[in-house]
Amino acid sequence: MSNYKQGFILTIDDVKKELSSDEQMLASAFKAEKIYKKHKLKIFIVVGLAIAYFAGTAIMDAITQNKQETANTAYLSLQENSKDTSALNILKENNPALFELFTYQEAIKATDTSSLESLSKSENKIIADLATYHLSIITDKTSESKYYSDVAKIHNAGLLIQDNKLIEAKEELELISEESPVYNISKMIKHYSIKG
Repeated sequence: MSNYKQGFILTIDDVKKELSSDEQMLASAFKAEKIYKKHKLKIFIVVGLAIAYFAGTAIMDAITQNKQETANTAYLSLQENSKDTSALNILKENNPALFELFTYQEAIKATDTSSLESLSKSENKIIADLATYHLSIITDKTSESKYYSDVAKIHNAGLLIQDNKLIEAKEELELISEESPVYNISKMIKHYSIKG
């Protein structure tokens, strides 16, 4: 009889535990409902803002993608006909950086100093630097360039040699490091043009 009583007690304990876990679950559901009712407006605002953010991001991505495709189409059209003013305006409107790059390429081909002068004032530092460098080459003036620094030094040395300023030319060429791709050219200029 004691085994039977002990089994029965365990079963009642199990039922009590089951009831207490059900009660806890029910109590937490009531708490959640109470929190929901209390903060319903805030929850809807947060959900609405999240939806608006993701929708806005998707729309902006679609607009950016459309602008890129339009600019690329215009650029390809300009590759075939560089005088196409419609494509040039579309490129300028949709991708100003690519427009400046195209203008730079065309200015170099045509040695157009006015376009290079305009591009040398660009907000795009790379285009401005390259345009300034090429403008100084075309106009036979000394040049400085962040991107063509060693080539600019060779150009400057050439101008100094033309003015028979051999010591200054040698000093300019000495600034080119041995790791530079134009180091051997600078050595040849020093050897053949600047003796001593």
